[in-house]
Amino acid sequence: MTDKDAPVYDAAQEAEARPQTGNGEAEEIKVGSEGGAVPEDINDANALKELLDAEKANAAENYDRLLRMTAEFENYKKRVLRDMDDLRKFANETLIKELLSVVDNLERAIMASEPERASEGACLIEGVEMTLNEILRVLKKFHVTSVEAMGKPFDPLFHEAVMQEETDEYPENTVINEMQKGYMLHDRLIRPAMVVVSKKGPGSRRSGEQDA
Repeated sequence: MTDKDAPVYDAAQEAEARPQTGNGEAEEIKVGSEGGAVPEDINDANALKELLDAEKANAAENYDRLLRMTAEFENYKKRVLRDMDDLRKFANETLIKELLSVVDNLERAIMASEPERASEGACLIEGVEMTLNEILRVLKKFHVTSVEAMGKPFDPLFHEAVMQEETDEYPENTVINEMQKGYMLHDRLIRPAMVVVSKKGPGSRRSGEQDA
């Protein structure tokens, strides 16, 4: 390449290629150690990082709130379903309690008429028994069951003791007589059994003292 072909330095072209500032002067570009452009204000990067950290914390808080609200909603649904199930199971509780007094009266009538079973009133007694059995069948259909009491250990959750009676025939605190039957509706006690509970007689106490 000859001197004739060498590029001619043109100061005017260099000035035009250089970025201009608002006052017409060329802006000087600062170059870092690795040749990259360095922001004029390093605080801008720090502010951006602080903003990013704040948004991350806010997102974590919102996610934690979402988890809590989801858990509360699930608990609410379970509680509503449980309440609806209880309402369905025990909707007839008041009516059933009223029917129990009818059952009590029919049972008392049958017990009082036992001596007349062989007489002319036998047919009437059988009719009362049939009525009682039909009512008990309906109650069983609606999950009503009687509480076991006779010969069982006294349980204050299901039995109501109206009196104690001394006896040596049963262990202490055993139900030896049932004054009124108790009933359950599903797994709920709707009426406790009214019972007589045994206690040790004088002979049993003397025997226990001698054994001691």
